[in-house]
Amino acid sequence: MVMLELDAVGVTLGRRNVLGGISARFGDGALVGIVGPNGAGKSTLARAMLGLVPARGDIRFDGQHVATLRRDELARRVAYLPQGQTLHWPITVERLVGLGRLPHLGPMSRIRSQDTAAIERAMARADVLDLRDRIATELSGGERARVLLARALAVEAPMLIADEPLASLDPGHQIDVMDLLRAEAHGGALVIAVLHDLTMAARYCDRLLLIDRGRLVADGSPADVLTPDHLRTVYRIEAQVDLTGAWPTVTPLWRSPLTAPSKSM
Repeated sequence: MVMLELDAVGVTLGRRNVLGGISARFGDGALVGIVGPNGAGKSTLARAMLGLVPARGDIRFDGQHVATLRRDELARRVAYLPQGQTLHWPITVERLVGLGRLPHLGPMSRIRSQDTAAIERAMARADVLDLRDRIATELSGGERARVLLARALAVEAPMLIADEPLASLDPGHQIDVMDLLRAEAHGGALVIAVLHDLTMAARYCDRLLLIDRGRLVADGSPADVLTPDHLRTVYRIEAQVDLTGAWPTVTPLWRSPLTAPSKSM
């Protein structure tokens, strides 16, 4: 079992208050989406959960403060897929995915049979087995995104944070990735994904956090969060929202004439 607790979490970068007063509790077995407009603070919240940016308030994994956890211990507990990651080393895909096993290896340790098996499982789940011998720096954007997801899956951590995992993917692989993230969650992991596609969020996520200008606007089921009023207030759009059928959809129609809210925190 894994539990992540946020209590009045805030982040200031430079002179800008990026997040303020975010509180929530997350348990395993759920796919949680973080949604909101560009610049809302979604990625900053994901990074704060991992202790990658200095934060006010309290962040706890299974009752332990994130700041007190050793980095290797945290890396075994939480796999992280950052957005827009650039590859610099001309190594094979299989070796790149194998880097996900580093948190489980000691200094100068060799890859063990259980690590090889984990790498194979991760490549199969991310549908990159056919790329194993390709040079990672020569991949297309979509191929690279799937390989980096495989690297995160190779950790086999009880929690996964994925920041914009659908970027650069064609529609078919977007569906594959969301199917995979949901399967990971319903298999017992806690999966938190920063998403821009509201229809995908509505179809796949068990719970959504809607963030705007660093504040938590709504937290709950997709039906509770993706309301026309919330979309009008946060995204400044009018939208057609149908979450009642087997295939929920959120279709933006036009810009709302409402005045944007104040920037004050």
